[in-house]
Amino acid sequence: MDQRKRVLSAIQPTGDMHYGNYFGAVKNWVDLQEHYECVYGVVNYHAMTMPFTPKKLVENTWELIFNLIAVGVKPDNLFIQSLVPEHAELCWIFNCFCSYGQLSRMTQFKDKARQSEESSEGFISAGLFDYPVLQAADILIYRADYVPVGDDQDQHIELTRDIALRYNAQVGKTYFVLPEGLYTEATRVMSTADPTRKMSKSAGEKHYINVFSDPDRIRKQIRSAVTDTGDTPSGEMSPGVSNLFTLLRAAGRLPEYDALMDHYVTGSLKYVDLKEAVAEGLVSLSEQFRARKAETVANKKDVKEQVKASSAHIRQRAQETIREVKELAGLLNVKF
Repeated sequence: MDQRKRVLSAIQPTGDMHYGNYFGAVKNWVDLQEHYECVYGVVNYHAMTMPFTPKKLVENTWELIFNLIAVGVKPDNLFIQSLVPEHAELCWIFNCFCSYGQLSRMTQFKDKARQSEESSEGFISAGLFDYPVLQAADILIYRADYVPVGDDQDQHIELTRDIALRYNAQVGKTYFVLPEGLYTEATRVMSTADPTRKMSKSAGEKHYINVFSDPDRIRKQIRSAVTDTGDTPSGEMSPGVSNLFTLLRAAGRLPEYDALMDHYVTGSLKYVDLKEAVAEGLVSLSEQFRARKAETVANKKDVKEQVKASSAHIRQRAQETIREVKELAGLLNVKF
């Protein structure tokens, strides 16, 4: 039996994986596998909270699975949320341990509601309002010790802990151990076209670099990257240049990073050299990822069966939790 601490993290299936996703979260997933028992979910229930089409949802779900495996996530650590329906059942139970006021204060809801209102004729689903409770169920159903978090996710961890505490108090037992945020080093990657905003697919094609892009496209995007905009205070590194250095370091090109940073400090840095180094770093990574993805897709039938099997195995933990949660709460159980 694995005695390591358990880590739970999840990602929505929203299409292409870009370097903002990879350096900001997924690379961390790969690294954590060496030190923790990891459970990683592709959360397609969450993807329904914003406007979606059924055909695209299933395509994106498998595409993300293939992408995660291609960049180094182990298939045995992966599950697809809809293959573990206990998430939804625990979410309903947790709805009864979470107040309307708590949910109404969640800042990400306000941002996503604005996006949804703009793109779907003003329709904002109740699921979008309630998704932090489903997120709490995602975490607590596996009794996770740690959840990797970014700066904007502290609210969600606190809500999860509050729900766990309220449940424990109601049933008179410390059933749920409170999960903690795992604050590992995360890289915040900005758009190379507008370095004042995060790299994102929603902003348009020029604002993100696909992890699986061909070399020519990556080089073109980096060559056209914004460097100075003319409004940077004297003595400060411009956001565009800083972003390129961030990408270079994240790509593991530390000798080039150190040398070019020395040139920057002495005032002799040529942007063309910086961009060339960044492009080569990303191209090198993408070539590895594309090769692994080609191998994965060539065996996609077997890969799908493997991930279905890992989902079924991971589901056993969820079934055990939901059985105990219902029993403690006075709810009748079904037999699995």
